[in-house]
Amino acid sequence: MRNAFASEITRIAQENHRIVLLSGDIGNRLFDDFKRLCPGRFYNCGVAEGNMIGVAAGLAASGFLPVCYTIAPFVTYRCMEQIRVDVCYHNVPVVIVGTGAGLSYASLGATHHSCEEMGMLRLLPNLSVLAPADSAEVRSCLTAVLSAESPAYLRIGKKGEPTVHTHPPDFKLGKAIELRRGTDVWLLGCGTILPEVLQAADTLTTAGLSVGVASVPSLKPLDASFLGRVFQNSRLVCTAEEHSTAGGLGGAVAEWLADQRSACAGLLRFGTADEFLHKTCEQEEAREYFGLTGAHMAARVLAHLSN
Repeated sequence: MRNAFASEITRIAQENHRIVLLSGDIGNRLFDDFKRLCPGRFYNCGVAEGNMIGVAAGLAASGFLPVCYTIAPFVTYRCMEQIRVDVCYHNVPVVIVGTGAGLSYASLGATHHSCEEMGMLRLLPNLSVLAPADSAEVRSCLTAVLSAESPAYLRIGKKGEPTVHTHPPDFKLGKAIELRRGTDVWLLGCGTILPEVLQAADTLTTAGLSVGVASVPSLKPLDASFLGRVFQNSRLVCTAEEHSTAGGLGGAVAEWLADQRSACAGLLRFGTADEFLHKTCEQEEAREYFGLTGAHMAARVLAHLSN
């Protein structure tokens, strides 16, 4: 996904000379093409992420379209005040890109985990929060947030994520991407967990259920019209994310659901528990620990429907 981001930002920046790329001491070789094709518009801000956000806000206020890029927890948790006051309060078009989000860097310990940042950031006025599922969605989401010229956070994986789409989908801010239609269960995936969601859907389909699947890259704004339709026309709606269910997609959908007068379907949420992961392991083992595998999700859905 980070390679897709690098190539897409380079392509767009050649067409739009207002785009400036800022990095927090990461991705220097990754952006060799950007530096060569867009000279004078790449700045390595070092291990000073809060300052990087402030610089970006100043550039945005001066008419540029800055994009900040570094590892997800370092560009979010460390920078909440700068994102809130410098970017969101002034509503300037800064795009913040966090790579290695969720449990991508599980093997590097809790400092590199980001399982709460979407919930924190979606509380901030003016800020869009997006989590693309694969490289194709990265390209579509990046195009959308740069075109909007408003504050945005783009949460991406690291590298080697499975491909879901054969080409960049037609994506608009605040819209879900429907992959399959169903009448019994809808599975809504946010971010790189989507391949596991599709695996769960295959298992449930084999068990005789009609299963709909959608990617929900836009956590904020949320696709309320889509949610209204799937909750009215199914028995169960499930959300899945490599993020805490408190504040993430599951939390956002639960909040939306609480304000509805009627909704036929129940809600089942898959995400990380309200705890830190203290074991050192790879991403796959971390997902197993939190029950974020296709097999585990399918088993919970079947158990839920049988009760």
